[in-house]
Amino acid sequence: MREGMDGWGSGLLGVVIFSGSLPATRLAVGGFSPLFLTSARAVIAGLIGAALLVLLRQRRPATSDLPSLVIVAFGVVIGFPLLTAFALQHITAAHSVVFIGLLPLATALFGVLRGGERPKPAFWLFSLVGAGAVAGFALANSAGASLSGDLPMLAAILVCGLGYAEGAKLSRRLGGWQVISWALVVALPVMAVLALATHPAGWTGIGMPAWLGLGYVSVFSMLVGFVFWYRGLARGGIAGVGQLQLLQPFFGLALAALLLGEPIAWPMVAVTGLVVVCVAGARRFA
Repeated sequence: MREGMDGWGSGLLGVVIFSGSLPATRLAVGGFSPLFLTSARAVIAGLIGAALLVLLRQRRPATSDLPSLVIVAFGVVIGFPLLTAFALQHITAAHSVVFIGLLPLATALFGVLRGGERPKPAFWLFSLVGAGAVAGFALANSAGASLSGDLPMLAAILVCGLGYAEGAKLSRRLGGWQVISWALVVALPVMAVLALATHPAGWTGIGMPAWLGLGYVSVFSMLVGFVFWYRGLARGGIAGVGQLQLLQPFFGLALAALLLGEPIAWPMVAVTGLVVVCVAGARRFA
């Protein structure tokens, strides 16, 4: 019981940190291209992660762990950041945050496929209701919707769910911060080359908001948040703790309104309220 509560607490802290990711990405793409933003955040976080692994003398992962680390790197180091950066060129951060309501369902599905978990049937009912509410809102809300933005966001949710489930499974053996650090190290050579190839032609015209956004997604979204998130998933269960991300729209919408001045329509608030209600039922049957 204590381990489960510790997992839920760590997971919630991870969600709070991740809630700033999309608004920060929205700020960053105002000064950087999606390719450079994705690669630069991975390089910065990768160098920090590599330094921690060396300073704390962490053992290298086994050869059998490398495929899982590649999947984690593909899902959360490359796929999700790149796809959301492309999406946020076409949709608002407030609109994109609502898609996060689909992420718990994707994480739970991959938790079954990759983590061997078996939630009860009632869990899937609550998860589907929450995911359906979010998907229905995204289709009905034409004001903030854009096919060029919505499709990359949906793809981002799928690859992120895979990366979450795979990383949680691996965290049971290696530890949460070790998994994301090794995944960043695995991706570091490719991302460093990409960062050099896509860096801005000039740096003087880039505003402070873009730099702050890059700093947040590099340190907090790409590294610190995963320390708590993977710990929470590993200790509390992938499917169950994953439902905490239904709370992320609340935090993200508030940040989008506070930092970016984006309007929050009442249907958006109503949908996020509905999916948050679903987390209580999903948690009970996870």
